[in-house]
Amino acid sequence: MESSSHPYAELSPVTVLEAVESLGYETDARMFPLNSYENRVYQVGINGKPSIIVKFYRPERWSTEQILEEHRYTQELVDLEIPVVPPIDFAQGGTLQQFNNFRFSVFEQFLGRPPELDNLDNLLVMGRFVGRIHAVGALHEFKHRIEFTAQRFSMQSRLFLLENDFLSRDMRPAYETVSQDLVDKIQQRLADHGEVKKLRIHGDCHPGNVLWKSGTPNFVDFDDTMTGPAIQDLWMMLSGDRNQRQAQLLELVEGYNEFYNFRASELELVEVMRTMRLMNYAAWLARRWEDPAFPTSFPWFNTDRYWAEHIQELREQLFLLDEPALCLV
Repeated sequence: MESSSHPYAELSPVTVLEAVESLGYETDARMFPLNSYENRVYQVGINGKPSIIVKFYRPERWSTEQILEEHRYTQELVDLEIPVVPPIDFAQGGTLQQFNNFRFSVFEQFLGRPPELDNLDNLLVMGRFVGRIHAVGALHEFKHRIEFTAQRFSMQSRLFLLENDFLSRDMRPAYETVSQDLVDKIQQRLADHGEVKKLRIHGDCHPGNVLWKSGTPNFVDFDDTMTGPAIQDLWMMLSGDRNQRQAQLLELVEGYNEFYNFRASELELVEVMRTMRLMNYAAWLARRWEDPAFPTSFPWFNTDRYWAEHIQELREQLFLLDEPALCLV
């Protein structure tokens, strides 16, 4: 049972259904939790109609202004016929609703399958749509959403883990050393690269946030949309060995360039982005460890084995940061 101090402690199944019914829906009492941990997301059955998806935002993570700015961005994309799944806009309350102490949004259920990115034709299509998203993202700036920075995603992540004693006495010195080496190298790589052009991006554009249907990628979960470099929305589409990633990159960029100009210099930042994501992911799990959903869903975290493997992974990143970047030839 969730601790009463936990932000979702009062979000019972009855509360979820009552929140949905407060909008005029007639539920059939069927409710299935989806694999979302940062927020609470449910598929809720509706009498005589398709099910809906209901997302309860984690209290105190985003301000109301930040959430609404996310919603406006997704609607801006929809208005230009870019396939994203936006929240439903209700006559009363708009896209962000309130029930008891919870803010929530409702989405139409969208059925699709994960993209097959080992198919180069699919990567060409994916590049086109990410390019379209970025062409829109470059038109305006966010006023409230966060910015992708080394300070936030590497330095703060490192400090949180060290200041909250997640590592054992045996593991701490190795993590402290390798993480500081990585922070120093990240800062050096960013300084060597020079100014990075930033725009409105999806922020968490990995294959799990793309639903493929009828030959088209449909982008979901803009919860991490932010101001950042374009490459952040592209590098997670690449996988395999260097030769495979090189071939994938060429297809992805070919499609991307049809709608927005790809900056080849940002390829120097791919391993920087990957390193920051690894560091931030460990800190994210640690920050949420008091949420009962996390120990249940990530039982391998916060063990000596996990930290040993994480430290080894970070050591490997030290070498990868010195490897030549992928190129467009």
